Amino acid sequence: MSYNVRVLAARSCFDVVDQGMSLSEVLPKAQALLDNPLDKALLQEICFGVMRYLPQLEAVCGQLMSKPLIKQLRPLQFLLYVGIYQLKFMRIPDHAAISETVDAARELKGQSLTKLINGVLRNVQRQPELFNFATAPAAVQLNHPGWLITALQQAYPQQWQQILDANQQKAPLWLRVNISKINPTDYAAALTRQGIEYTRPVAGLPAAIKLAQAQDVTSLPGYAEGWFSVQDAAAQYAASLLDVNSSQHILDACCAPGGKTCHILELAPEAELTALDKETKRLLRVHENLARLGLNANVIAADAAEPDSWWQGKLFDRILLDVPCSATGVIRRHPDIRWLRKKADIAVLAELQQRILRQCWSLLAPGGTLLYATCSVLPAENSEQIEQFLQQHSDAKLDRLPQQHANQQYGWQLLPGEQDMDGFFYARLKKMTNNEKA
Repeated sequence: MSYNVRVLAARSCFDVVDQGMSLSEVLPKAQALLDNPLDKALLQEICFGVMRYLPQLEAVCGQLMSKPLIKQLRPLQFLLYVGIYQLKFMRIPDHAAISETVDAARELKGQSLTKLINGVLRNVQRQPELFNFATAPAAVQLNHPGWLITALQQAYPQQWQQILDANQQKAPLWLRVNISKINPTDYAAALTRQGIEYTRPVAGLPAAIKLAQAQDVTSLPGYAEGWFSVQDAAAQYAASLLDVNSSQHILDACCAPGGKTCHILELAPEAELTALDKETKRLLRVHENLARLGLNANVIAADAAEPDSWWQGKLFDRILLDVPCSATGVIRRHPDIRWLRKKADIAVLAELQQRILRQCWSLLAPGGTLLYATCSVLPAENSEQIEQFLQQHSDAKLDRLPQQHANQQYGWQLLPGEQDMDGFFYARLKKMTNNEKA
């Protein structure tokens, strides 16, 4: 059975926006129904694009329709967005975009609406002024929810526009070379031999390689042999900032999907590492990554906020705490996040982060290091968390990171797009010994 890419795109976008499912959950299932790799790539391009420009697509439809389609017709409303996105932002010929979208309407049981859909798309084709949003609300002009625009304006009065612009860009494909298997320079040479263009742009990350073009990672040299992992450069700082070695007892407290777990073991292969995550399903990826890279860890399905259920009584020398967060630093990589997150989520997440931080701190040996990390850009999840924690824990001291800017008092905040990296936050906390406290 052959599946229509536009039908799958409309249903996927409907599932995200109306049903609250994530693209990372919906898209792989839809792509699995397609045989042609080009169709899989087209489906991703359309879904990501609709998520990036949803307010403007809605606004254009609003100018051409008296009211949006509702109830069982909602997938057809998203099909309109799919069609408009193709006309405005893709290089698909207009006639093909329109005819394919109208054909998709029939498959979505919208036979009676084909004239409407055809008419809307032809008006979009003829009236480029429909995309003039000079007087539209900020959420439409900037393609972000109003609450997030406000939060970024308050936190970053000089840089909020830069963050929003970065969120609209396509994220590059970063690799992390597995130094326990191959030297990064030798791996770069293997890419060159295959004619794959790349750069190694980040000082302090010798294993980081940025590909000039995204491509199927399974076709890259050494995939099956475990020569590399896919990981944004910002996330690659975690293992080195944790300052690990093979003699240590290490906890990766919220480990899935396991990229940082594996990186720690690549730097410290003999370390005794416990990798913890409360979502059993997500631990499958951790096991897969460890197996492909030839690494070993003690993987446990448990809640970092409830150590009584899993902790064996031996204190940890190092703890990586990459806590659940709003993921507002990786919107360019996951454009649906802006529609899945709500303003009320932030306070709930902040409370959970503080609880996990308090519980894991009790498992850290005196003299040990805890690295707090998020892929958020919101101070409530980042610098404010660390400030509050330090006020409440007299045995904690902040170990300033060399990358911190002068005005960053409670950790290092990377903003999306800096050196083409994701938005990330790191704060390194040292637990004082009795001598230090005295």
